[in-house]
Amino acid sequence: MTTQHPSDHQKKLLARIEDRSAVVGVVGLGYVGLPLAVEFGKAGFKVIGYDVSKRVIDTLMSGHSHIQDVPSADVAALVKSGAFVATADPARLAEVDAVSIAVPTPLVKTRDPDMSYVDKATDTLAAHCRPGTLVVLESTTYPGTTRELVQPKFERRGLTVGRDIFLAFSPERVDPGNATYNTKNTPKVVGGITPACLAVASALYGRCIDTVVSVSSPEAAELVKLLENTFRSVNIGLVNEMAIVCDRLGVNVWEVIDAAATKPFGFMRFTPGPGIGGHCIPLDPHYLAWKMRTLNYRTRFIDVASEINSQMPDFVVEKVAHALNDVCKSVKGSHVLVVGVAYKKNIDDIRESPALDVIRLLEGRGAEVTYHDPYIPSFTEDGHLRTGVALDAGTLANSDTTVIITDHANIDYQLIVDHASVVVDTRNATARVVRPRARIVSLSSPPSGA
Repeated sequence: MTTQHPSDHQKKLLARIEDRSAVVGVVGLGYVGLPLAVEFGKAGFKVIGYDVSKRVIDTLMSGHSHIQDVPSADVAALVKSGAFVATADPARLAEVDAVSIAVPTPLVKTRDPDMSYVDKATDTLAAHCRPGTLVVLESTTYPGTTRELVQPKFERRGLTVGRDIFLAFSPERVDPGNATYNTKNTPKVVGGITPACLAVASALYGRCIDTVVSVSSPEAAELVKLLENTFRSVNIGLVNEMAIVCDRLGVNVWEVIDAAATKPFGFMRFTPGPGIGGHCIPLDPHYLAWKMRTLNYRTRFIDVASEINSQMPDFVVEKVAHALNDVCKSVKGSHVLVVGVAYKKNIDDIRESPALDVIRLLEGRGAEVTYHDPYIPSFTEDGHLRTGVALDAGTLANSDTTVIITDHANIDYQLIVDHASVVVDTRNATARVVRPRARIVSLSSPPSGA
């Protein structure tokens, strides 16, 4: 077997990474890109962040963070020292030695991948980057994207991958609101087109991430991310179906889960809820399903889990309807207070939140819906601005029912059960309150006092 010697470009780039003289670019300064840019800056690299949003650029250059998990103090310190600059000028990407692409990868209505953001970002990089640059795609996508979509754009410029340009895939593993694991201490999976690509990418991430996990190809790295979130989607689907099963049987699903979780092996705790949200779990498995459809294979677990999870907002609304019916009221004309609209607890992110579906379904039935969320004072959806209301005794008493969708830690659940007349609790948030006055309806147990 012939040994491939490092190219001059590889040796120079590795040396610049080693002495921190390499300039690192990050394309897309959102939930993934900004934390990564900050970690590169803290590790001693000069970082150029590129984003098409003038609002994002102006916010960051004024020393403020628009991402909850990134302290403004960190951004301000890096901007002041010159270690980080945010720009909307693509020409500045010509200055970088290495660049990570962290742009959105949504789905279109047919649940096919929308690769337009990755496509545009790659075109921009191909037009401006110079030979010897490392390009790493971090956006979640289907297996084969790095090799089939990204690689040809650079090869058309006459750049040989592994010698003149280095390409890799490294899936983002951001978990908003996680106080334990962040960008730095979450292991980073990396797969390169060639061994040289892998070596350079691993060296770069190894300077700012505690643990780098190398895999044999970008396809393996792309599939790692999809497996992680498909695993979560399928298990959430299973426990959501168990909630429906328990509801039919008159058994409390939370009691069942708590008891099952005492088994020290062979069981992992997942909890039911009103649906799934965020950018990862509702979307990522469909990238794999789409890819497999092109290979004439149906991913049955993914399809079933998606069906169950997507029906949970309807299940919640039926719970609300039955709860109102028990007190001789209909959904139409009732005032419903939704508590929590973020897609999960203790964050300010409403992407794909099941609360939005619950609100739409309730309003479709004629309910008057208001909401309270301490992290989201207002939000705009479909061109409609919604503003939250205060969570106080008067608001609760004046609502026909209160629906807990997101169980933020800083919500006073005792206040809710003391002053609301009917509570539909989709998260078991009221389980430990003292002497509830309200009638509480769980996902899978009859109303208290029924």
